[in-house]
Amino acid sequence: MTRSNIGFIGLGLMGQGMAANILRKGWPLFVMAHRNRAPVEALVAEGAKEAKSPREMAENCDIIVLCVTGSPEVLSVMGGPDGIASAGRPVTIIDCSTSDPSVTTKLAADVAESGLTLIDAPLSRTPADAAAGTLDVMVGGAEDDVQRIWPVLECFAGRIIHTGPTGSGHTMKLLNNFVSMGYAALYSEALMLGRKAGLTPEVFDSVIRGGRMDCPFYQTFFRWVLERDPNAHKFAIRNAFKDMSYLAGYANAAGVANPIGAAVRNSFAQAVGAGRGEDYVPMLSDFIAESNGLE
Repeated sequence: MTRSNIGFIGLGLMGQGMAANILRKGWPLFVMAHRNRAPVEALVAEGAKEAKSPREMAENCDIIVLCVTGSPEVLSVMGGPDGIASAGRPVTIIDCSTSDPSVTTKLAADVAESGLTLIDAPLSRTPADAAAGTLDVMVGGAEDDVQRIWPVLECFAGRIIHTGPTGSGHTMKLLNNFVSMGYAALYSEALMLGRKAGLTPEVFDSVIRGGRMDCPFYQTFFRWVLERDPNAHKFAIRNAFKDMSYLAGYANAAGVANPIGAAVRNSFAQAVGAGRGEDYVPMLSDFIAESNGLE
C-alpha cells in the first residue's frame, strides 16, 4: 500500500510521542517547529522532513495531524497567507487538540468549501501513553472520512471510538475532562479536609486504593501526592482551566445549568490566578492545601 505523506503540527508533551510512532510505523512524516526545536531535530534525525510553515506542509501532505493547545491555535495554523487552507489542496486535517466543539463544527463547514476535510480526534491518557502508542482517541467525522484516516490513528492509539459527526469528538473530550478534572478537584479538597482532621494522605490512600473509588486517574494523581513524582500526570493546570472554560461555554450555548462544572472550573481558576497555571494537575492538591493554611 502506498502511504500518504503525513504532516504533524504540535510536538509538545503528547505530540512528540505520537509523531514518533507515525514515523516508526512506516509513514513519511513532515514536522514543523514552534517553540521547541528539540523534538523536530530528533524526528528529522529519524527520517522526518521539516516544513517551515503550515502552507508548505499542506503542499506536501495529504493528511495533517494537529496537536496544539486549543481552538485559537487551530485557527491560527489553518488560516492566513501561510496557513493550511492557503495551499489550495484537498488536505484532511485531524485535530487532536482539545478544542471548542462550536468552533470545530463551524471551521469544518467553512474549510469544506475549499475542499478540506476536518476531523476532530481528541485524546485521553498521558504523554507516556503517547510514546507507547496506547492513547484513547475520540473521533468525530463522517464514516468514510474516519475509516480513511483510521490507520494513522492506530499508530498512536490503543483504543479508538467513533463518537459521531464532526464536533462530537471534541464534545466527548470536554465531558471526559469534566469527569477527570472533577476528580482532581474532589481529591484536592478531600485531602485538605482530611489534613484538617489529622488524617494523613497515606491514611486517605489506604482507604481508597483497591476499593471501589480507585481508578487509574487516582493512581497517577497520588503518585504526586505520595511520591512527589513530577511526571505522574503531565497536564498543566492552565489547560485544565481552559477545558473547563470550554465546557462552560458549551453549557451556556445549550441553555443548561452546569453548577458542578462551574465549581470545578473555579478550583482551577483560583490556581491559575495565583500563578500556578504551569503546575501539573495533581499539584492542585498543594494549592488547595496552602490556600487553607496547610503546608
